[in-house]
Amino acid sequence: MDQLQKDMLEKISDIHEIPEGAYNIRYNGKLEGRNTTANIDIVTKTDNPGIDIIIKPNTKNESLHIPVILSESGLHDMVYNDFHVGEGADVVIVAGCGIHNCGVDTSEHDGIHTFYIGKNAKVKYIEKHYGEGDGTGGRILNPTTNVYIEEGGYMEMESTQIKGVDSTVRITNAELKDGATLIVKEKIMTHGTQDAQSHFKVELNGMDCSANVVSRSVADGHSTQTFTSEICGNNQCYGHTECDAILMDAGHVKAVPSLQANDLNANLIHEAAIGKIAGDQLIKLMTLGLTEKEAEEQIVQGFLK
Repeated sequence: MDQLQKDMLEKISDIHEIPEGAYNIRYNGKLEGRNTTANIDIVTKTDNPGIDIIIKPNTKNESLHIPVILSESGLHDMVYNDFHVGEGADVVIVAGCGIHNCGVDTSEHDGIHTFYIGKNAKVKYIEKHYGEGDGTGGRILNPTTNVYIEEGGYMEMESTQIKGVDSTVRITNAELKDGATLIVKEKIMTHGTQDAQSHFKVELNGMDCSANVVSRSVADGHSTQTFTSEICGNNQCYGHTECDAILMDAGHVKAVPSLQANDLNANLIHEAAIGKIAGDQLIKLMTLGLTEKEAEEQIVQGFLK
């Protein structure tokens, strides 16, 4: 790998070199490197661009890295990745996309990830998005995530947009069976005239299943954000959705949490809070010697941690 690839991998996947274990690295729309293990297989699709990931039942303490890097201005990359997680498995999946655009044309990566999580399986899914480069071309990322969790299954999603993404539409759909759990932790930072949209829809179909969808975001400059979350309680279940946002400068945030109870024993809660940084927080940090800008940065970092 060249230095650009190494730098981007570190930003989107927290790795400095080729990762250990199973991985699939995609660079400018093509396979850059792949490794499989005895328990995790990666197969190239024949009908669409993308891969099938097969994780054997009862696979424990293994990880999978599937980063995507774009450095070609004007490239539109599209992938369809399907994850088949066997019964009783417990794995960590690290995804992410970084766009380095130094040209005048728009670079875009769209990914449709579908997770089939078996009975009593556990998945931690980490996804980071990042854009950079001194070109005037746009950096666009549109991820769609579809999640199907079988009885007793568990999925935790950490989705982070670090910086530099001009436009993103993030769509997440999930269906849960008996005793299944979904936890979503979303963090988004926008600057300038960037626009970020997040749309969640969760169907709580199973007895005693649960979902917790939490978004934290900061809108700076003249950037705009939209958060919509629909949780449907179709059985005895628990659902919670929350949006907390900080406005800076002329940022704009719209939050639309929605609950639909279709069962007498569905317990559903939503929360939303949007506002600027509290003045007393700034004053307290400034009395410790920080400038106003430094104080704002510390508050934002703590908020998005």
